[in-house]
Amino acid sequence: MSAPTQIQATVKDMFAQSVAVLSRPSPQTFELFERRGGVPQAFVYVGLAALVSALIAALFAPLHEGVTVLGQLFSRLLLIPVQFGVFTGAVYLLGRQFFRGTGRYEEVAYTFSLFYVPLSILGTLLGIIPILGWLVSLLVTVALVVFGYLAVQSSMNLRDPVSAGLTLLLAALLNGVLVGLVVAPLLLSPLGGR
Repeated sequence: MSAPTQIQATVKDMFAQSVAVLSRPSPQTFELFERRGGVPQAFVYVGLAALVSALIAALFAPLHEGVTVLGQLFSRLLLIPVQFGVFTGAVYLLGRQFFRGTGRYEEVAYTFSLFYVPLSILGTLLGIIPILGWLVSLLVTVALVVFGYLAVQSSMNLRDPVSAGLTLLLAALLNGVLVGLVVAPLLLSPLGGR
């Protein structure tokens, strides 16, 4: 069976699709958009979020203790796309291998980018307020879990709640180990850390 023809979405299209996904969260909403773009569009969109996040974090770094302007700039430029790639790759591989998901990586990356980008930018914007840091982090994490669960159901065609939930949980654990303990220290050590 050949892959379906994809419509190559622009950033403007993706922004409108993000609004739809965030305002009408359901696997059906994700299904509407999962084949409208692919891996290149997903990573361009995530790269845009990384750039926006890096600039905001670097601009406000002097207001926070223990972080540097360059550390914030480069860590976000490097780690946001890497983390996104590792996480969506883990969702795809785990969902297919262990839970018989039938989605394609292109669908996983594209659908995840539609909620990940606006939520990561929102988290960065609200995170510049020092007193709100922990609360913003918690709320953005909860939103990422909810939207991630719906995106797994859609992009991997895993309608069983347990399979979708376990795919998301295992991908998060694998992402935490690979990015947090291996990739981040390697990428950030030349930059002096934070």
